[in-house]
Amino acid sequence: MDLTSLQQRLNELENEKLVRKCMNQYMHLCDLLDVDFELSKLTSLFTKEAVWEGKGQRYGGTFGRHEGREAISQMFEKYTRPPAHFNLNVHYLCNELIEVDGAEANGSWVLLQPSTFADGNSQLSSARITASFKYENNQWLINHFQTENIFSRPVKEPWDNSKPLPVPE
Repeated sequence: MDLTSLQQRLNELENEKLVRKCMNQYMHLCDLLDVDFELSKLTSLFTKEAVWEGKGQRYGGTFGRHEGREAISQMFEKYTRPPAHFNLNVHYLCNELIEVDGAEANGSWVLLQPSTFADGNSQLSSARITASFKYENNQWLINHFQTENIFSRPVKEPWDNSKPLPVPE
């Protein structure tokens, strides 16, 4: 293997890692959405012309389609108004596939999301996430984000229980 092809492979791996980092940062910030959350931290992960959309019968109707960074910010803004929407919200990503082609990339993930809402109700949801990315200004940004529900299920008790954890004596 020559040095040029080795450098190309290394660049592809590094770009794949940076795409993954962008998506993980997005999900981490979604976990933190709360009253007075600084939305620019989240929306700065999107290109100016980005699209964020729910797909399918359930998420298409629930979330809709939002075109442009400002519209995406407005969609997320409702999660930052009092009263808080979530008491607990965690996004777990798995089954990752990322393909990088020059200054563009595509990825897909399966999401598992346990949530407890401010009203005390809880839910477990799973979705298929697909996203395209662009390399702009020396960083990878989300250009088109799609989420499609696989299942959602109400849960009778909050996910977090304040009882002490059982430990062996």
